[in-house]
Amino acid sequence: MVAKTNFLRAILALALLFAGQALAQDELRATFFKDADAAKAAAEAADASLLAPRAWERGMSEYEDAEDLLRRGRNIEYVRDNAADATRYFREAEEKAKLARTKFAQVLKSRQDAANARAKDLAPELWEQAQRKFGEAIRYLERGDLKGASRRDIEATGLYRDAELMAIKEEYLAETRRLLANADRARVGRYAPITLGNAKSLLANAERELNENRYDTDLPRSLARQANYEAKHALYLSEVVRKVRDRDLTAEQLVLQWEASLRDIAGVADIVPDMETGPDTLTAELVSYFENLQNELQALRQDKAENEVRIADMEDELRALDERLGGATAERAALIQRLEAQERVKEQFVRVEKMFTSDEARVFREGNNVILRLVGLSFDSGASQIRPENFDLLAKVEKAIDVFPRSELIIEGHTDSHGGDELNQELSQERAESVMQYMINAMRIPTYRLIATGYGETRPVASNETESGRARNRRIDIVIKPNFEANGS
Repeated sequence: MVAKTNFLRAILALALLFAGQALAQDELRATFFKDADAAKAAAEAADASLLAPRAWERGMSEYEDAEDLLRRGRNIEYVRDNAADATRYFREAEEKAKLARTKFAQVLKSRQDAANARAKDLAPELWEQAQRKFGEAIRYLERGDLKGASRRDIEATGLYRDAELMAIKEEYLAETRRLLANADRARVGRYAPITLGNAKSLLANAERELNENRYDTDLPRSLARQANYEAKHALYLSEVVRKVRDRDLTAEQLVLQWEASLRDIAGVADIVPDMETGPDTLTAELVSYFENLQNELQALRQDKAENEVRIADMEDELRALDERLGGATAERAALIQRLEAQERVKEQFVRVEKMFTSDEARVFREGNNVILRLVGLSFDSGASQIRPENFDLLAKVEKAIDVFPRSELIIEGHTDSHGGDELNQELSQERAESVMQYMINAMRIPTYRLIATGYGETRPVASNETESGRARNRRIDIVIKPNFEANGS
């Protein structure tokens, strides 16, 4: 029993000894590593491991040696000396890193741009070349050779930019290149040369656009998608043409197959599929049919939204009126007057809608507002001056505005997504202001009724991936905000 008690006492004594040593070691570390830890944190914040690797590595070596000596309980003077050396190297690394960040500002930006474009994955060889050259520039700067550092700085910048561009091209054009390579192996050019040529031309245009402005990828992406479509279409057409040439499919059978698809669509539209002299008549009928459906759908959506708002407003106001006793008659009368004014706006809308053909303007409502989407108003590329051929359309616009006396008018300019965001914003604003100025000068509309706003490419009404969609997005919308008091007079 005595032996067991002595053993437990020995274990406890050892535990206390180790705890005391650990506590003492922590106190020594706090004393000797305070400056080193602060210098190390500052160097890390300056990204010294990248921009001053030599001094950083020396600092880390001294720092780790000091920790090892302290952990092994070696001479305190050695620990102090190593920690002091680590502090000195870390501070040197911080200073050199700050100098390198100033000296290499351009290459660091190019490096970040390349990294953002995933050049490490999409253009690995160029990325590694740039990294090596950048490392050389840093080593020369650390040695104080500014001339050697500058030369390698310029070379690294060029390599990073090349890597960035290659990565962007790889991201947007790789699929197109793969499709065209498959088409060439399948000798598609022999059977569908026009379509394949279109695909190759679109790819070349996309690559040229990226070379000229790698940061505006809307147009190149659109061109690449069109090229993909044309390449896939060429593969399909080549198979059809090959079957016709090999007499596996006659030309008559091919035409009948295509006519069958049109007949199916005509059946859904309840249109007699007249193709006695070709598909043109039926195609025109189908286009007209679907345009009418689209217009009807838009009108129904407008009516639905307006009715929902109107019902909600009426329910809220009638509920409030029922809760109050005084003044109910007058307030109900005011509500009735407002509803009558809204009904007049609806009648005025119908009058305005009949003023324009489908090629001139789309007329629709958003709540009580009337929107004139001037699809027939066009500008020269990059210009904002109104052309004389648009004067007749603007004369109709003036008559439409006159239907809503003293209304507030908002002229909105819109563009497609091709071109830089800032340029599109400026162009849309200039075109809106050009129309506003025409209204002031030619229509004699007071300036206090007019607001011109450019939205650039931010409010598309159609896909920017097709030419027809982009044409619809390049537009001037005139928002007419009726004055109910004026309409009720």
